[in-house]
Amino acid sequence: MRGLSFRWLKAYMPRGLYGRAALILVLPVVVVQLVVSVVFIQRHYEGVARQMAANVLLDIRVLLDTIAAEGPDAAQTRAITRGLALTLLTAPPPDLAQSDARLFYDLSGRVITATFRGGLPELRAVDLARDPRSVTLRLEGPEGPLAVTFSRARVAASNPHQLLVLMLATSALMTLIAFFYLRNQLRPIKRMAEAAEAFGKGRALSYSPSGATEVRAAGHAFLDMRARLERQIEQRTLMLSGVSHDLRTPLTRMKLALSLEPEGPEQEAMLRDVVEMEAMIEEFLAFARDQSLEEITRADPLALAAAVVDDARRGGQAISLRIARPGGAPEEIAPDHPGPLPPGPLMPLRVAGLRRALANLMTNAARHGKSARLTVSLTRRALRFTLEDDGKGIPEADRAAALRPFVRLDAARNRNDGGGGVGLGLSIAQDVAHAHGGSLNLGTSSDLGGLQVDLVIPR
Repeated sequence: MRGLSFRWLKAYMPRGLYGRAALILVLPVVVVQLVVSVVFIQRHYEGVARQMAANVLLDIRVLLDTIAAEGPDAAQTRAITRGLALTLLTAPPPDLAQSDARLFYDLSGRVITATFRGGLPELRAVDLARDPRSVTLRLEGPEGPLAVTFSRARVAASNPHQLLVLMLATSALMTLIAFFYLRNQLRPIKRMAEAAEAFGKGRALSYSPSGATEVRAAGHAFLDMRARLERQIEQRTLMLSGVSHDLRTPLTRMKLALSLEPEGPEQEAMLRDVVEMEAMIEEFLAFARDQSLEEITRADPLALAAAVVDDARRGGQAISLRIARPGGAPEEIAPDHPGPLPPGPLMPLRVAGLRRALANLMTNAARHGKSARLTVSLTRRALRFTLEDDGKGIPEADRAAALRPFVRLDAARNRNDGGGGVGLGLSIAQDVAHAHGGSLNLGTSSDLGGLQVDLVIPR
């Protein structure tokens, strides 16, 4: 048993909680039905068929003894035949089977044949197939072959299906009642899962624990955890607001003081340092800001992407835009495209966070390559922003580290060498993707040869 594996069954098992609970409920009922049907019902009706066939066998024995004494055409023989509800044929019909015959699904016919075989030495064949409603016996009488026919109802229990119908109907009723009860028990778990998923995407759904004691305990634990996280987020937001104000005030004073100093190389260098510090503070605050606090609004992702690309082009970045709509090939959008783009489907988005993420990705692409391309793909299941550049990319072994905050992969990305940034662009974009319930994936561009970043948001 150690090497026996049932993992292949997982592909055929239901994945949802309702489906698995229904399987747990229905499977034992079906197994019990089969066991009762095969073991009890069949044995019961075989015993009834054996007993009834034995009674008919006694009647036939009396008829054969009368035929032996009086002859098949005697008045007493005809009277006994009528009294016992038997049909005597002195010349067996030509289509009568020469050996035992029954239909393949006639399970009780096997018991009937065995009973007659054991009590009638004159028996030559039992025909149960010629007419399913009657039984015909081929016999060897004192004066030659005989055939005796009687109703099948005399050797088979009447309405043998009633118990099966009653069992199935009762089981179906009890399964239906259990299903409704089970659905009421599983509904609180589903509601708690929906509330947890919504909170992970930055939305607070109204949720009140209900259901069984264990489910209520889990629900209260979830509410306590959500309240603690909301308090921590609120405290962090307040702290960041204070830090932003406290840091910007001395930097503003430093800029003012430097502007009053005589112009020269040292004064210009110090001004550059102050500007760089301001940019670093803005990037730190953007990373620390909780993306899930931003309100969700319905917006056109195509128009949003076009606006971000236009801003990047005005900033001197060489970037192209492609739109891939459902069922169509990617369409290149020229910089001098006349008029606005055809409207796309509205989606619930955190517009400011998504603009910030795309702008960061474009800035990284411009910093490490000469040209870049943004492709917006819309499918039935997801919205995908794909940004590719012609830089040297990121090795596969370093991609996981590149998504961590404050990680700078090589010396070429050092601020002192003109690389700029503090290693937060990809981390901010990843946080924005997670706030939408999506993901950020790094790869290699097959067309441009540099880094390819896929920001995927489920629809």
